[in-house]
Amino acid sequence: MRLRLAIQKSGRLHDDSIKLLKECGIDISNGVNKLKAEASNFPVEVFFLRDDDIPQYVEDGVADIGFVGENVVYEKNKEVEVVEMLGYGKCRLSIAVGRNERYDSVQYLSKRRIATSYPVIVTDFLKKNNIDAEIHEISGSVEIAPGIGLADAICDIVSSGSTLFMNGLKEVETILKSEAVLIRNPLLKEEQLKILNKLLFRIQSVKKAKNNKYVLLNAPNENLEEIIGLLPGMKSPTVLPLAQAGWSSVHSVLNENDFWEIIEKLKEAGAQGILVVPIEKMIV
Repeated sequence: MRLRLAIQKSGRLHDDSIKLLKECGIDISNGVNKLKAEASNFPVEVFFLRDDDIPQYVEDGVADIGFVGENVVYEKNKEVEVVEMLGYGKCRLSIAVGRNERYDSVQYLSKRRIATSYPVIVTDFLKKNNIDAEIHEISGSVEIAPGIGLADAICDIVSSGSTLFMNGLKEVETILKSEAVLIRNPLLKEEQLKILNKLLFRIQSVKKAKNNKYVLLNAPNENLEEIIGLLPGMKSPTVLPLAQAGWSSVHSVLNENDFWEIIEKLKEAGAQGILVVPIEKMIV
């Protein structure tokens, strides 16, 4: 039995989805313009589909699982389960208005026209804020809507904000923060769930590795206790004696978010020869 995985056939999430599979040790080769492929070393078959269609295919059981943008999951509102945040494809769904407009609060949107490709999410946002506005659904090039008089505001996916700036717009309200997620059909069989759990184990190991660094350093023994106290590690740091008397080699793992602050404290405590090594996989 193989698990059927749907991913984006091209665009923003395709390359990162293929990269994640490779980092999980899963070899996929789809050739040129092929819409499906089988892994040679893992029980998974990959379908290459339009991003917007993936939730429907997973709900219908044509695909068992999918890698898709969180924003698409909420917009399509299909009967699927979000199993894992994948950590890539991060963006936000935001309201933008003309650069010279005065925007004080969401009440600005009352009686205004909003152009968007996400009418379901925007409608829900307006209802929660008791805003009566008119929604114009557009499938693409949403940013030009205010400039041609079609809308007073837009709601669209934003990454850097450069596209908004080029079209004379400014971001004023974030509706949803989004990233790629793994979704599944809620009616998977036991054998399919076993394969999914194996895949999740690999994905989680890759994610943990990306969020951590392996650190090696030399520490004077008189400061060893202080230095060890700065290095939480997974359990506790590894300490090995150096050939030079009075010194030890200390090995540990640091979280990316705490990295620079702890490195600075280690130097102040007398640590020398600090080496920082990326981790490929991390099994805990």
